[in-house]
Amino acid sequence: MSIPKTSLTLKQFMIRQEVLKLYRSFFRTLRHLPDERQRRETADWVRHDFKNYKSIDVNDEERIKSLLYQGQKMHNELKMSVDFSKA
Repeated sequence: MSIPKTSLTLKQFMIRQEVLKLYRSFFRTLRHLPDERQRRETADWVRHDFKNYKSIDVNDEERIKSLLYQGQKMHNELKMSVDFSKA
């Protein structure tokens, strides 16, 4: 017995791509953290947050967009911290 898969709409697909892009961006930024322990802790935090929100219904686009916006703000803060620690 197989589980039927539902197809995403174009809009849902585009939002999903933005979420994946944000996830990858976090890990690209984490590479530049000088402290290994801090890098691991932050990576665990990012994974944990993304896993927590994985169960959100794909039809709840407003909530996903809101979380995406918050994630982008957090990523920008992380980038600024990394850039500051490099200086």
